[in-house]
Amino acid sequence: MKIIKSEYDKIKPYITKDGSIIRELMHPNVHGNVKQSLAEAIVPVGSKTLLHKHYKSEEIYYILEGKGLMTLGDEKFEVKKGDTILIPPEIPHKIENIGNVPLKILCCSYPPYSHEDTKIMKK
Repeated sequence: MKIIKSEYDKIKPYITKDGSIIRELMHPNVHGNVKQSLAEAIVPVGSKTLLHKHYKSEEIYYILEGKGLMTLGDEKFEVKKGDTILIPPEIPHKIENIGNVPLKILCCSYPPYSHEDTKIMKK
């Protein structure tokens, strides 16, 4: 078995299509894994992601730190450290940081995240 390991300090963050700051902790395009991706997303204080959906990817958000207002389809609800949210494919979603510290989210995506699978919604 080949060991695949990433080191947080060596991962360069980038801005995704929805506007969040991402560190790809494990992604096939970078690390050689096959079926899913795992990333840390950071939404700065007073910021929010753009409303978007994924055509194929199912996402799971685990809130690592902070407090947010999640929009998932027609629903809006608060999330906080320790909460987990399922985001099915084709469901528009966004998250706003409503706390006073950066909102940190662990994001698991299957199939792996890609810009091509992401559509920004007009709303």
